[in-house]
Amino acid sequence: MPAFDLPTNELERYRPDVQEPPDFDAFWRDTLKEAADPDVLVSVRPAENGLRLTDTWDVTFRGFAGDPVRAWYSRPAGVASALPAVVEYAGYGRGRGLPHERLTWVNAGYAHLLMDNRGQGDQHGNGGATPDPHALAPGGPGPAARGLLDPRDYHYRRLITDAVRAVAAVRALPGVDAEQVAAVGNSQGGGLALAVAGLVPDLAAVLVTAPFLCGIRRALDLTDASPYGEISAYLSVHRGAEEAAYRTLSYMEGVSFARRAFAPAHFGVGLRDTVCPPSGAYAAFNRYGELTGTEPRKEIHAYPYNSHEGGEAVQVRRQLDWLGGVSGFSG
Repeated sequence: MPAFDLPTNELERYRPDVQEPPDFDAFWRDTLKEAADPDVLVSVRPAENGLRLTDTWDVTFRGFAGDPVRAWYSRPAGVASALPAVVEYAGYGRGRGLPHERLTWVNAGYAHLLMDNRGQGDQHGNGGATPDPHALAPGGPGPAARGLLDPRDYHYRRLITDAVRAVAAVRALPGVDAEQVAAVGNSQGGGLALAVAGLVPDLAAVLVTAPFLCGIRRALDLTDASPYGEISAYLSVHRGAEEAAYRTLSYMEGVSFARRAFAPAHFGVGLRDTVCPPSGAYAAFNRYGELTGTEPRKEIHAYPYNSHEGGEAVQVRRQLDWLGGVSGFSG
């Protein structure tokens, strides 16, 4: 697929207007306040992972509405000192999978929490373990369209809240330097990490690649690929629901979260990405931190001939090198 979005020179200065609802901040303040149980951890149990150099625990923490959310907590075996932590968010349709699957951050010397995606895990990977008991509002069958007509009912209100609570959970776990926590994710996971950066002001770093839910209105005009295609498919049947849907999505817009973020940020994007169009990533990057009164450290790496896979291992190596240079993240 050839490049289909804006030319690179336009992407590099792309700063679109953001149609934010006037109560955006109040909406998220109230949502997170409702979930702010100080006793965030439900259980932490040792898990067999078949590995000699990595220890893993099966963690359950309280997410949206106090619902139990599962996660894998892993750290280098035999290391007793408090470590900087990476909270990782999985992609669309994935769950947390198996405890031996994602070892990059542990091997780099970090504590690592991999959050399960509530109500997902059945499309890719090796499954999940977190149901979504609130998925009853009108909307499509896929997560991107569940509860689409009202922001309070929307799937991503719950998932973003879980993502914020995952940071609180990792800070409460043994062996974690609570002041040095980074949020990491690709695609949907990148969108969640970016939302966390906008909602958790003392996050130490954020690393996102091909973030979902950025430049949503433009993405819906550019692509029919899932997950955006699930929203378009829903609206093709429920004609006249566009206004309600766009209002809901405006509360989940990654560019709005990026504008409120303080943490140093590392972005990656494939310029031929038809799943999460690159203009969304650049919009978030170019407007990152603009409401904070600071100039957060940030950089972006573009891969002109790559699609949604982005830079793959090359990008991961860049992330490792960059995070190692963030104060406190020596691993």
